[in-house]
Amino acid sequence: MGDLTNSDYYSKNQRNDGSSNHEGGFGVSVMELRELMELRGSEAVVKIQEDYGDMDGLCQRLKTSPTEGLTGDVTDLDKRKEVYGENLIPPKKPKTFLQLVWEALQDVTLIILEVAALISLGLSFYQPPGGDSGESCGTAAAGAEDEGEAEAGWIEGAAILLSVVCVVLVTAFNDWSKEKQFRGLQSRIELEQKFQVVRGAQVIQLPVADIVVGDIAQIKYGDLLPADGVLIQGNDLKIDESSLTGESDHVKKAADRDPMLLSGTHVMEGSGRMLVTAVGVNSQTGIIFTLLGAGEPGEEEKKEKKVKKQDGAAAMEMQPLKSAEGGEMEEKEKKKANVSKKEKSVLQGKLTKLAVQIGKAGLVMSAITVIILVLYFAVDNFVLQKRPWLTECTPIYVQYFVKFFIIGVTVLVVAVPEGLPLAVTISLAYSVKKMMKDNNLVRHLDACETMGNATAICSDKTGTLTTNRMTAVACYVGDVHYKEIPDPGLLSVKSLDILVNAISLNSAYTTKILPATKEGGLPMQVGNKTECGLLGLVLDLKRDYQPVRNQIPEEKLYKVYTFNSVRKSMSTVIKLPDGSFRMYSKGASEIVLKKCTKILNQEGEPRLFRPRDKDEMVKKVIEPMACDGLRTICVAYRDFPGDPEPLWDNENDILNELTAVCVVGIEDPVRPEVPSAIVRCQRAGITVRMVTGDNINTARAIAIKCGIIHPGEDFLCIDGKEFNRRIRNEKGEVEQERMDKVWPKLRVLARSSPTDKHTLVKGIIDSCLTEQRQVVAVTGDGTNDGPALKKADVGFAMGIAGTDVAKEASDIILTDDNFSSIVKAVMWGRNVYDSISKFLQFQLTVNVVAVIVAFTGACITQDSPLKAVQMLWVNLIMDTFASLALATEPPTEALLKRKPYGRNKPLISSTMTKNILGHGIYQLVIIFSLLFVGEQIFDIDSGRHAPLHSPPSEHYTIIFNTFVLMQLFNEINARKIHGERNVFDGIFRNPIFCSIVFGTFAIQIVIVQFGGKPFSCTPLDLEKWGWCTFLGLGELVWGQVIATIPNSKLRFLRGAGQLTKKNEMPGDEDMNEDNEEIDHAERELRRGQVLWFRGLNRIQTQIRVVNAFRSSLYEGLEKPDSRPSIHNFMTHPEFRIEDTTPHIPLIDDTDLEEDPALRMIPQSQAGSQPQSPNKNNNAVDSGINLTVDTTSKSAASSSPSSPLHSLETSL
Repeated sequence: MGDLTNSDYYSKNQRNDGSSNHEGGFGVSVMELRELMELRGSEAVVKIQEDYGDMDGLCQRLKTSPTEGLTGDVTDLDKRKEVYGENLIPPKKPKTFLQLVWEALQDVTLIILEVAALISLGLSFYQPPGGDSGESCGTAAAGAEDEGEAEAGWIEGAAILLSVVCVVLVTAFNDWSKEKQFRGLQSRIELEQKFQVVRGAQVIQLPVADIVVGDIAQIKYGDLLPADGVLIQGNDLKIDESSLTGESDHVKKAADRDPMLLSGTHVMEGSGRMLVTAVGVNSQTGIIFTLLGAGEPGEEEKKEKKVKKQDGAAAMEMQPLKSAEGGEMEEKEKKKANVSKKEKSVLQGKLTKLAVQIGKAGLVMSAITVIILVLYFAVDNFVLQKRPWLTECTPIYVQYFVKFFIIGVTVLVVAVPEGLPLAVTISLAYSVKKMMKDNNLVRHLDACETMGNATAICSDKTGTLTTNRMTAVACYVGDVHYKEIPDPGLLSVKSLDILVNAISLNSAYTTKILPATKEGGLPMQVGNKTECGLLGLVLDLKRDYQPVRNQIPEEKLYKVYTFNSVRKSMSTVIKLPDGSFRMYSKGASEIVLKKCTKILNQEGEPRLFRPRDKDEMVKKVIEPMACDGLRTICVAYRDFPGDPEPLWDNENDILNELTAVCVVGIEDPVRPEVPSAIVRCQRAGITVRMVTGDNINTARAIAIKCGIIHPGEDFLCIDGKEFNRRIRNEKGEVEQERMDKVWPKLRVLARSSPTDKHTLVKGIIDSCLTEQRQVVAVTGDGTNDGPALKKADVGFAMGIAGTDVAKEASDIILTDDNFSSIVKAVMWGRNVYDSISKFLQFQLTVNVVAVIVAFTGACITQDSPLKAVQMLWVNLIMDTFASLALATEPPTEALLKRKPYGRNKPLISSTMTKNILGHGIYQLVIIFSLLFVGEQIFDIDSGRHAPLHSPPSEHYTIIFNTFVLMQLFNEINARKIHGERNVFDGIFRNPIFCSIVFGTFAIQIVIVQFGGKPFSCTPLDLEKWGWCTFLGLGELVWGQVIATIPNSKLRFLRGAGQLTKKNEMPGDEDMNEDNEEIDHAERELRRGQVLWFRGLNRIQTQIRVVNAFRSSLYEGLEKPDSRPSIHNFMTHPEFRIEDTTPHIPLIDDTDLEEDPALRMIPQSQAGSQPQSPNKNNNAVDSGINLTVDTTSKSAASSSPSSPLHSLETSL
C-alpha cells in the first residue's frame, strides 16, 4: 500500500511538473499556496478537496507527515527555506553612519555657524588695496596688521568649522550606537518567541524564525500564530482574527468547516495542530508588510518623515516587533500618521517644551547682542568720529560685522540645549541596557521612565508572587480528608483508576513532568503548572500517566471543552469500547462541586451528594485548605449513553450532574524574595494590589504571607462578584463614584475575570480622588490580560509563563517572571527622572551664565569675553559630555525611599532653582570681577577693546579657563538634586562620570597651553593655573553654602522657580487646553503653542468682561448651569467656597497646584481661562499688564472669579 501511494504520488508529481513549475520537487508552488490561503471557510475546504483530495494529500505534496512532522533533516529544511522562503520579514535597513551625519548637519544653529565661518574665512584672505587705507578706516583697522598676525585671520573660521565637525560626529555617533542597541534589543525580542513544532514525531520548541513550510505546529490557547497554515485537527478552537479583519468576534475553526489559520492572529481558546503553508513575506501578515513597504527603501523614506519626531520609541515599534504582528501594525501605521504626538513620553514632552522655550530666549538674546554690537560700531565710527564710508574699507567693515554675527550665533549655540534630548535618549538607552541584566526586557522606551512615577501595581498571584511550581499537598478522596498525599494502598482501586484516568486524559498532552536535569534537582514541569501539580499527584500515587495517554492518543479524544476564564474548568469526552461516552472534568472546586450530584464513597461507588453535603464539604475541606493558601481543584466525571448521542454543543446540560472523585489541594509557595520587594514598594509609596483568579481564602492567605495585607489594617479583600456589585449601578454600568469608594482600600481581588482586572485598572487611572493622577502598572500572563495590560500605564508580561498575546500587549517583559524585578524597574525609572534633573540643573546654570556673560561682555566691551570656538568647546562639554556623565549614574536604594513625583510635578524643583540661581550668581560675580578688574589683580595687560585679529590675551584666557573649571566642579555639585551635602557620595561607582571629568580637565589643559590662536588662548603659568583651579574649587564650597540655606526661607525662590518654569517650560499649565475629549496622555502632549500670543489677548478680554458684566456677576453665581457639568460642580461643595475667594498669588502658585479643590474645576472650562492671573497669562510675557490684571480683578470688588470665569467661557 505504502509503495502504491508513493509511486502514485510521484506520477502525480511528474504530471504536475509539466503543467506548472513546482520548485524543488515539492508538489505545490508558492503561488498555489498563497492563493489557497486567501480563501476562507467552506471555499477553502472545497479547494483542498478538489486540488489535493484531502489534508493528507496536501501533506504528501509538501512531503510531510500529519502525525510525525518533518524529519528535521538539514538539507531538506534548507531546501524548503530556499523554495518557500524563511519565516522572517526583512527589517528595514539601518541608517548608515553617513546618513546620520547628514541628519546631524540639518541643525539650524550649526548651519548658521557654518555660513558665518565660511564668510569669515573668505574675508580673512582679502587684502584691502593700498597701504595707507589703514589710517582712513579708523579704529576698524588699527592693530590688525601687528607682526603679520593678519595671516592668522583664517584660523578662527577654520576652528569654528572644525568644532562644528566635532559636534556633528559626536551626535551622529550617539544616534548610531542608539540605533545599534535597538537592533540588538529587537533581535533579543524576536529570539525570545518560540513555538511548539512536531519534528521526527517529537514535540520541540523552535524559534519562530526557524519554522518552515511543511512543519506541523502545535497550537494552543494564548498563542500568536507565527505563520499561515491549515488546521489538521483541533479541539474547540477559537481564533481572534481582529488584527487582520477588524472583526472582534472570535472565529470558530474546525478541520472540516474553516481550517484556515493566519499568522498574526491569536488563539483565544482550545488547541490543535496545523500544517504550515506560508511563512515570512508570503504569509498574510507578510503580504500586508510588503504593501506597507517594509522592504522597499522608497516607501520607507516617506514613512520615515512621518515618524521622524518619535525618536527611539518609534524606531522600535516601526519594525514588526515579532514577525507576526501583522494587521495591528497596519492600523498602528495609520494611527501613527495622526497621533505622532502620542509617541512622546511625558518626560520627553516636558523636555522638548523646555528646550524650545530656552531656544526662543536664546534667539532673542543673540539677536539683541548682534544689533547692539552693530549699532555701537556704526555710531562710534560714523557718527561720533564722523568718518566717511570708504569703499576700500568695506571688506574690513564687513569683517567686523561678520565677527559680531559670529558672536551672536555663539550666544545662540550656547543658549540652545541640544543636550536635552540627547540626555534623555542616553539615559533611557543606558537604563534599558542595564535593565536587561535585571530581567526586564523593555519594549517601549518611555515605559521605563513612566515606571518611576508608578503609584500602584496590580499583580497576578500565580508565578509572579509565587514560584509557579505547583505541588499537590492534600486531598479528599472517598470521604476521607488526607492532610498529606496518602499511600495508594489506602484508596479503593476503583477510585484510584478513575482518578488516574481523569487526570491523565483530561489535561493538555503537552503538559509533562520530565526527570530533573541536575542531580538532586526537582523534576522539570513542562506546560500548564496546575496540571503538572495534578500529574505529580498521579506519580505520588505510584502510577504513571504516560501509558494511559498512549492508549488513547490525542486524536482519539472525542470532544474537548478547553479551559477558559468563563468556564473555569476543563472537560474531555472519550468514547468507551462499548460505544458509550465518558466525560472527565476538572476545575475550580467551588464551581465543579456545584455541578456534582454524586460523589464516590470509600469503596469507589457513587453515592448521593446533597446540597447540605456540599456546604459541609466547603466548610470542612475546601475552606481549611484555602486558608492554608492551597488552590483547590475538584476532579469529577460523568457517563453518557452511546445512543442517542448527547448534543455536545449544549454545554450547560453536558457539564452537569457530575460525580465528584476527589478534591486536591495544590500548593504554590511564595517566592522567597517577594515579601522584601513588597516592603520596598510600600516604602516607596507604591500600593501593591493582588488580582487573582484563585479562591478568596487562598488569595488572602498568600497576600498575608507576601505582606500585601497586614492583619489589623483597614483593607478590602473581595471577590469578583462582590466587586462588581459594589461598583455597578442598577443598570449594570460601572460608576466612577462607586469605584472611588472601593479602590483606595482594595488590596486583594479574588476569583476575578479579565474584565474585572481591566475595570479596576481603568477605574484607578480615571479616578480624580488624589490630586495627582494614579499611575498604574499591571502584570499579566494570560491572553485575556491583554486589555488590562494595554490600558495600564505600564504593562508587565511574564517572559516564561506569558502567552504571546500578553507579551504583545505589554511594555516590559519580565524574563524571570519575578515580582522583585518590577521593583528594579521602579528604581531604574526614578533614576532616569533624576538623571535628567541632574543634567538640567547643570545645563541651565551654564546656559544662564554663558549667555549673560557673552551678552553683557559684548555690550560693554564690544567683544564677547568667551570667543566662538571657546563657546563651542563649553557647549560640547556642557551638552554632550555632561549628558553622558550625569545620565549614566547608577540607581541607589535611596531612590526607593521617597514617594513618586507624580505626573505634573514641574521638572525644576525649588531646590534645583535655588542651586541654579546660587551657582549662577557665584559664577557671574567671579567672571565679571575677572573681566573688569582682572588685569589689576593679576597685573597683566587688559584684554578688553582688543582690535580685530589681535593676538589672544592672557587676561581673556584666564576668564575662559576659570569659566570651564567652574563648570567642571559644578558638574560634581550637579550629582545631587535633593540638597544632599555629600556630593561625592558613590562617585566611584560611576566610572563614566569620573573619566569624563578627568578627561575634560586634561583636554582643557591642552587647549589652554597649546590651543593658541584657534582657541584664542595664551599659555598660563602655574600660579595662574592655581588661581583658576582655586576659583573653580570655590564652586564646591559655595555648593555647601547654598545647601545650608533652607528652601522655606526663600519664598520668592519658589516663585522664581515657577517663573523660570513658566518662561521656559509651561509644562502643565496648558494641559487643560483643548477640551476634554483628548485623553490624559494626549493632553499631556497638547501643550500650549498658544501660550505666547495668549497673555495680552486674555487680559484685554478680562477687562472687557469685568466691565461689561459687573452687574450680572452675582446672577452668574446663582446659575452654575454654565459649567460643563452640574454634577461636577455639586459634588464638590468646597469647590464653590474655595473659588469665591479671589485667588491672586502673583508669583507663588505652587499652592494652587496643591489645592485639590481648584483642581476640580471641570477640565474643559479650566482650559478656557486662567485659574489665577499667572496660570496662563505667562507672567513673564505679559509683565507690564500684570498690574492692570490685578486691579481689574479687585476693581470688581474682589469679584468671585467663578462667575467671571464662566462668563468668559460663554464669551
